[in-house]
Amino acid sequence: MHPRFQAVLPQLAADLQAAIAPMLADPHFPALLNADQVAALQSATGLDEDALAFALLPLAAACARADLSHFNVGAIARGISGTWYFGGNMEFLGATMQQTVHAEQSAISHAWLRGEKSLRAITVNYTPCGHCRQFMNELNSGLSLRIHLPGREAHSLQHYLPDAFGPKDLDIKTLLMDEQDHGFPLSGDALAQAAIQAANRCHMPYSNSPSRRCAGAERRYPFHR
Repeated sequence: MHPRFQAVLPQLAADLQAAIAPMLADPHFPALLNADQVAALQSATGLDEDALAFALLPLAAACARADLSHFNVGAIARGISGTWYFGGNMEFLGATMQQTVHAEQSAISHAWLRGEKSLRAITVNYTPCGHCRQFMNELNSGLSLRIHLPGREAHSLQHYLPDAFGPKDLDIKTLLMDEQDHGFPLSGDALAQAAIQAANRCHMPYSNSPSRRCAGAERRYPFHR
């Protein structure tokens, strides 16, 4: 089990600890739970989906890298496939706070990169900031996305972002998490092809400048129309 999860496991109730520990023990645990795993945890604990998501937030927050603020935020994005994706805020030493990846963005990007088609809900341990609310409005689930916060009733994104201005106001038809293929032909070595495949899926309705970077690459593969 990764030390980050081992450190927070005692925060979970005993029955949840016992049920999830074998999943966390997988050295390649991908910080997500598929539908069968979610169902197994519900069966072991008697918790409904919403209560289980709240109970798992310490594990999501353990994914955070808050080297600047030392304030861990965790989010769980619940996909229409039934899979739950963990995310945490990420801060980078030597960079400005504006370049922080917030927990909601982390969980949503995690789901998107795993091939999730849309989200039903997101559970967060702290109230989403204005930036994240606008970011979530870019999703194909839009203002109907359910937001779950500790100690509060669940509400749609529309409740947290009234009178919203979003992609539909700009006549943008393809939304974040919609299927996309920008048609760049594959070429080069495996690393170059991975970058091209990522660029083909990227969402850039405002800049029209698809670009992705592959981990381990010594050069960047930009793609411009």
